[in-house]
Amino acid sequence: MSNLQLRVISAVVLAVVTLSLTWLGGLPFRLLCAAMTILIFYEWTRMCRPVAATGLGYLPEALLLILVGALVAGLPASWLLLLVAVMVVVTAVVGSMRQTSMHQTGQWDASGLAYAGISGLSLALLRDGDHPGLVAILFLFAVVWATDISAYFVGRAVGGPKLAPSISPGKTQSGALGGAVGGVVAGLLLAAAAGAGNLAVLGVVAVVLSLVSQAGDLFESWVKRRHNRKDSGTLIPGHGGVMDRVDGLVAAAFALYVIGWISATADHPAQGLFPA
Repeated sequence: MSNLQLRVISAVVLAVVTLSLTWLGGLPFRLLCAAMTILIFYEWTRMCRPVAATGLGYLPEALLLILVGALVAGLPASWLLLLVAVMVVVTAVVGSMRQTSMHQTGQWDASGLAYAGISGLSLALLRDGDHPGLVAILFLFAVVWATDISAYFVGRAVGGPKLAPSISPGKTQSGALGGAVGGVVAGLLLAAAAGAGNLAVLGVVAVVLSLVSQAGDLFESWVKRRHNRKDSGTLIPGHGGVMDRVDGLVAAAFALYVIGWISATADHPAQGLFPA
């Protein structure tokens, strides 16, 4: 089987599973977010740790399991956010207290906990279990996926100056612009189909999400380049790792969560953007 066939099959399977669990919401979707959180941190540590952890080095994993349990249990946003903050601080402090050769590893572990934890809770709290949550996640998917696809094809067709050649040589400025346009169009089409009335506001939100999504992609590329990795992992046939597939999505999810939090509440952010 060719690599292209593997990529197509993997993409279809992932899309079906993700959309099915998104539709169900509630516990099934929180379990998906929990699994994603674990896999992101696993790949992060595989890239950033120079040697395998031993003894106290497994503290970040233990803390992550506590967060995942709280996420699956459906604890309020205030508790989840506090838990992420505490475990990041504890990991950073413990890392700084350990021998000098492990200090940098501890800081990367702390960063990985923040990245993985915020990724999972942002998605879970956005979806919640109601209709606004479903629309919010589908809006997020539409913007991010259309941004990726549009950026790829526009970049290949138009070419031109590179966007960030020292981080990701393949990305172009034309692709970034094309991705933003595609993301906004897809997001507005989804919002209109869902009956949203605040399309002007959602258009601005879509622009922000598209740009943040592309920044998230570049951030993950920087982390991989910093640690001399081509892919974050090999868990997805033909695609690399989980982080390679969700880098832009989780960055945009956090941005949408913050926007929704400002518009409504930390526990029900989607209701501020897509009122029932």
